[in-house]
Amino acid sequence: MKLILSWVLHAVALLALAHLYNGVEVSGFGAALVAAFVIGLFNLIVRPALVVLTLPVTFFTLGLFLFVINALMFWAAAGILDGFQVQGFGAALLGSLVYSAFGVVIDSALQRLFPPQIL
Repeated sequence: MKLILSWVLHAVALLALAHLYNGVEVSGFGAALVAAFVIGLFNLIVRPALVVLTLPVTFFTLGLFLFVINALMFWAAAGILDGFQVQGFGAALLGSLVYSAFGVVIDSALQRLFPPQIL
């Protein structure tokens, strides 16, 4: 239940981002659901490998390169989906920052709604 609610709320956050910022476009709620799923999948599978491969650059930039990796995941998702567009790398960077901020709020709210169970 928590996973499905998180997925739906992240899709709503993506729609809100598209309404707040012109650099990100989402054609509808279905496209937002697919985009939220693909972004989550990229962050689960591709992002850890990129973080490890770019560890020296990330260390040298004091972690700021992680923002670039987040933007690349956001931009890559837009590149393979039809109903989700990002207008360049700058828009992907700003969009990924705002989307991540929404994600922190969503995850915090869900943590309060569904507290961890101690077995």
